[in-house]
Amino acid sequence: QVQLVESGGGLVQAGGSLRLSCVASRRLLRIRSMRWYRQAPGNQRELVAGVDSGGRTNYADSVKGRFTISRDNAKNTVFLQMNSLKPEDTAVYVCNVVEWTPVGPDNDYWGQGTQVTVSS
Repeated sequence: QVQLVESGGGLVQAGGSLRLSCVASRRLLRIRSMRWYRQAPGNQRELVAGVDSGGRTNYADSVKGRFTISRDNAKNTVFLQMNSLKPEDTAVYVCNVVEWTPVGPDNDYWGQGTQVTVSS
């Protein structure tokens, strides 16, 4: 089992920046993907950014050019650098890691989330 712990959320003014971190409790050897999702009150959870095992990244259209996802394999950590933040970015940001297994289904791990609030 793997625990994911997010940090870095907080209150920031519009136009500001935050850097989220998600640390896994153990070394992840067979990562299929590492993703950040967010969920605002009354909204469905949406994929914000992801990075796959080959290092390829993808972003929601709403954050392209402003957010950057990266990973540090040695530290079992995935980051989300968020620049030019807007009030509509306000949400709980949740980390997700999918680990493939030699036999059986993938392991799907989720963090508890970190609150990001952007004031206008």
